[in-house]
Amino acid sequence: MNIGAEQIDQLRLYRTESVGPITFHRLMQKYGSASEAIAALPHIVKTKQVSVASRADAEREIDALEKLGGQMIFAGDDHYPLSLSAIEDAPAVLSVIGNLDLLQKQSVAIVGSRNASLNARKLASKMARDLGEADFAVISGLARGIDTAAHEGSLPTGTVAVVAGGVDIIYPKENTDLYKKICENGAVISECALGMQPLAQHFPKRNRIVSGLSEGTVVVEANFRSGSLITARMAAEQGRDVMAVPGFPSDPRSEGTNALIRDGATMVRHAADVIEAVQSFLKEHVQRQTSLQGLAGLSDSAEIIEFPSANIRDVILPELSTTPVGVDEIIRTCHLKSAEVQGLLLEMELDGTIFRLPGNRICLAK
Repeated sequence: MNIGAEQIDQLRLYRTESVGPITFHRLMQKYGSASEAIAALPHIVKTKQVSVASRADAEREIDALEKLGGQMIFAGDDHYPLSLSAIEDAPAVLSVIGNLDLLQKQSVAIVGSRNASLNARKLASKMARDLGEADFAVISGLARGIDTAAHEGSLPTGTVAVVAGGVDIIYPKENTDLYKKICENGAVISECALGMQPLAQHFPKRNRIVSGLSEGTVVVEANFRSGSLITARMAAEQGRDVMAVPGFPSDPRSEGTNALIRDGATMVRHAADVIEAVQSFLKEHVQRQTSLQGLAGLSDSAEIIEFPSANIRDVILPELSTTPVGVDEIIRTCHLKSAEVQGLLLEMELDGTIFRLPGNRICLAK
């Protein structure tokens, strides 16, 4: 794997505390390179010392991934998935074990309950198999239940497992054999550092990659508390098609999917319905799909960042809470320049005051 000094610095920047994907892209837009952004961090964050990953640590992670038979791809690389690059919070770095070509294929995500019924698992497996035979890659999250069935069904034709920890961490352990088969015949990917255990806060981040890799997301069976509904919501926010398999009204495991259909998701029964929905969706959005890279991430106005000449933190901070609010709304309410607000928010995220969320929203970290 031929990785240059700039890409090593990109990995260092992405592994830096408080630097999420949106902040990473803003820093790259502001400073033009990861090395310049790293050099600027001490001047941006004056309230605490920012811990940047060392070059040695970054090189060790790259070498360890290579020894596992994997490789690292960076935003902007030829191998980076075009569909994923279109989302606002696209990962800056992905670790991949397996077939990189699968990341460029038309893809459909199949997700659902971990505690899925036998019929739902059988349906998910057959749907995945039929989609694979129609030359779609099937994306899922390697969880129990529907995810496992979807991977098993599409294993012969190409499946991609997005994991919530390091790409070398198998979770759940019962899927060890499946994980090994996917590494050999499909692809396992993650944005997390090698060796990182899957923590609760990692799963929503994993879900955005599952939906972001896919033209559409199918929810096979899910109750109201299922993480699959988070994936469906993220797919809708990313402008992707959302589909659901209906279930018996009195079955709690179908409450979530039935609610999705009630609220406008496309009802699907089998792979043919999914293909029809996705092809119709792609046809209606063909212009968007042919210029995905231009849509990646941020609007033109968001690309302009000025660090405030006066202290406007005291103006913005009272408007924030732990409930997310749109950045545009903050700008309008506070009657401030967009560029200065963007600069201050960058400082506030790096010093741990705020979290930045998809949809150009922010909230207080505490």
